[in-house]
Amino acid sequence: MDKRKRSFKVDAHQHFWIYNQEKYKWIDVSMAKLQRDFLPSHLNKELKRNGIDFCVAVQARQTLQETKWLLELAQNNSFIKGVVGWVDLKSNSVEQDLEKFAAYKKFKGVRHVLQDEKDDRYMLSSDFKQGLRHLEKYGLTYDILIYPRHIKYACSLVSEFPQQKFIIDHLAKPLIKEGKIEAWKKNMQELAKADNVFCKLSGMVTEANWNSWKQEDFVPYMETLLEIFGPNRLLFGSDWPVCTVAAKYKQVLEIVTNFISSLSQAEQARIMGQNAIAFYNLEV
Repeated sequence: MDKRKRSFKVDAHQHFWIYNQEKYKWIDVSMAKLQRDFLPSHLNKELKRNGIDFCVAVQARQTLQETKWLLELAQNNSFIKGVVGWVDLKSNSVEQDLEKFAAYKKFKGVRHVLQDEKDDRYMLSSDFKQGLRHLEKYGLTYDILIYPRHIKYACSLVSEFPQQKFIIDHLAKPLIKEGKIEAWKKNMQELAKADNVFCKLSGMVTEANWNSWKQEDFVPYMETLLEIFGPNRLLFGSDWPVCTVAAKYKQVLEIVTNFISSLSQAEQARIMGQNAIAFYNLEV
C-alpha cells in the first residue's frame, strides 16, 4: 500500500526531558510524578499501545541546547517525525540559529513560552515580530502557547503575518475546571477567522480538575473549536508526559476520539494525523 494513502495517526504535541530540579522549576510538588526522566523509549511504548504511528516533540526549556538535543533524539528515533524547538526570536543571531537548525530535516517549527512572560503583549514587541519574520524563509511553523487573556494579542499578531502558519497549543488553556467558556469562546472565534491559524486538541486534562474530570467537561470547548476551525484545522496532541498528572495516555486519546466519533472517517483521519502531517510538513 502507498504510504501516502494510509491514514497515519500522529501525536502532534509531546515532550521529552532528563529531569533536573534546577532546570525544570515549573515542575512543582503537585506534579511530583513528572520529576523523572521522560525519553523516547518511554513514549514509544505508549504510542504502540494506543495505535499512534508518529509524534512531534515540542520544546520544554528555552535553550538552544535543548533544541539540538531534541533534534538528535529525532534523528535516532524514526517515530519522532518533527521537532518544535526554541530560538530567541529577539536575538541578533536569530537567523543564524534558524539556519543552523534548519539543516536538520525534522526541525519543523518554533515555540516560545509566551504564557510566562510578565508582559502580556510580549508577542507584539517589534523585536519579537522581527524574529518571527525569519520563519517563513525556512518553512517553519509557530506554536502559540498562551492563556485566554492573551488571545486578543494573538489575533493582532497573526493578522500581521498572513503567510505564516500558526497553531494554538492546548486550546489557549480555557478555564475548564471552573466551566468558564463565554469570554474564551468569543475571543477564539475572532482568532479562528484567520485561516493561517490551526489549533491543537491537547492539554485539556491539566486545565480540568485533575482528580475528578469527566468527558463532558471538555465537550463544550471541543464543540466550539470544531465549529470555528472545522475538521481541517484541528490536530490531536497528548501533551505527554504532562498529561499524566491527571490521566493516562489512553484516556487523553479517548477524550478526542470519543468526541470526533460522529464525524466522517475522512474528518477523523484529518484530526488524528493528516492535519499534523500537512501542517508540520512531516515526512512519513
